[in-house]
Amino acid sequence: MLDDIVISKAIIESYFKEILESLECDVVICGAGPAGLCASYFLSKDGFKVVVFEKALRPGGGMPGGGMMFNKIVIQMESKPLLDEWGVSTTHYKDNYYVASSLETLGVLLSQAIKKGAHIFNCLAVEDVLIYDNKVSGCVINWSAVEMAKFHVDPLTVRSSFVVDATGHAAEIARVVSQKSGAKLLTSTGGVIGEKPMWAEKGEKAILKNTKEVFSHLYVCGMAANAVFGSPRMGPIFGGMLLSGKKVARLIAERLRPQK
Repeated sequence: MLDDIVISKAIIESYFKEILESLECDVVICGAGPAGLCASYFLSKDGFKVVVFEKALRPGGGMPGGGMMFNKIVIQMESKPLLDEWGVSTTHYKDNYYVASSLETLGVLLSQAIKKGAHIFNCLAVEDVLIYDNKVSGCVINWSAVEMAKFHVDPLTVRSSFVVDATGHAAEIARVVSQKSGAKLLTSTGGVIGEKPMWAEKGEKAILKNTKEVFSHLYVCGMAANAVFGSPRMGPIFGGMLLSGKKVARLIAERLRPQK
């Protein structure tokens, strides 16, 4: 016999247990696109407490759509070891180009990150940050539906040692910090420069260079990094996105380890 109320209680109790345990953590990652998920995988693998907030119903950013809704993605040789580690199938196309299923890649990466211990919450938007003593110290969250409906509902807060802006083209968290704190970001203009038109070669090279701290205890990765520092977008090649996630995880891990 199945009881509808028992089903409801099981969902509510387990969800709220997990979110209560996530209110204080080592790292909050804003955005569950390929870079954010990759960062959550490596940080969780290293034993850090990681919480990911994704405002969409479906995690993955632009990855599931591949190129123009053809659900295939391209990666280059440098990033193939990541997909090999996760067990994602790849096909050699030619030279430095490999093709993978965008859906398999997303499904496997989500599964791997969760199995390593990452707490991933969809339908939750990061609308603001906590800034204590001139450093980002957490974030402010609300239901995505509240934002969409433009309801006046106060948010809740999550405390963390570091925050990662992995919100993609919009670079939402860096923009909030720039606009609300009155402080300058670590860019040439002091603000979010904005992404340039598509150029895969330059965009892929720039994304790793741009993956770094942009304000005290706030890091950027993925397309958010190129948007903040004014580099080109790169379209449906995802190797740089994944390598960016791995790099930001390494940079933050190096700072967290002495605290443990």
